[in-house]
Amino acid sequence: MREQHASVHALLDEGLGLRPIACRLGLARNTVRRLADAATADEVLVGRWTGRTSILDPYKPYPHQRWTEGCTVARRLFEEVRERGYPGGESVVKRHVQRLREAFPHDDPPRNAPSVRDVTSWITRRPDRLDDDQAQQLKQVLTRCPALDRTAEHIRAFTELMNDRRGRELGRSIERVQADDVPALHSFVTGLGQDLDAVVAWLSLRYSSGAVEDHNNKIKMIKRQMFGRANFDLLRKRILLAA
Repeated sequence: MREQHASVHALLDEGLGLRPIACRLGLARNTVRRLADAATADEVLVGRWTGRTSILDPYKPYPHQRWTEGCTVARRLFEEVRERGYPGGESVVKRHVQRLREAFPHDDPPRNAPSVRDVTSWITRRPDRLDDDQAQQLKQVLTRCPALDRTAEHIRAFTELMNDRRGRELGRSIERVQADDVPALHSFVTGLGQDLDAVVAWLSLRYSSGAVEDHNNKIKMIKRQMFGRANFDLLRKRILLAA
């Protein structure tokens, strides 16, 4: 904050206006105006927004110092200034921190790197289902990791094949994966090759065993509910009624 005050007044001495100074320093115009109107940095730091004294005035230098160090959480600043003898309430500190935040906004905190789950979700999702930020982050990740970029290409190709039900092309897709240096996918396509006919049929035909699996799950649930309580005749009746 002191450096900003010195920079603003140095540029004022050079004859620059508030708008050019704001552009050059990357500050809001209102911030530049406050700094320009203050004769000293301490005048800005102590604060004269209201023109009235505050119970916090004797302790303001400490939260200002912590603000310049990057601590912008009002609750934490209140606890620290209270340890130094401040007798007032938290609301006074919150209002003062809000004024500091408006006058001297901090840059946004650095964004956390995407997790493995995030990247996996973006790769397996349709590209038009990603927002601009997700698409940009995925592009950056794939650019840094060529092996993952090739893996993503194979995954997208298989996804399109599955959605379009082009099961007859599965063999060529498997060959392309095996010819590429992506060990993580080799075990996957090896598993597909062990029962290739069934997988091709699943990707080509409109028939599905989902209904059968649903009935099997219902029967298993009924059996667990009746375990040790009834005989086969009652089980048969319950299954027929549930069908």
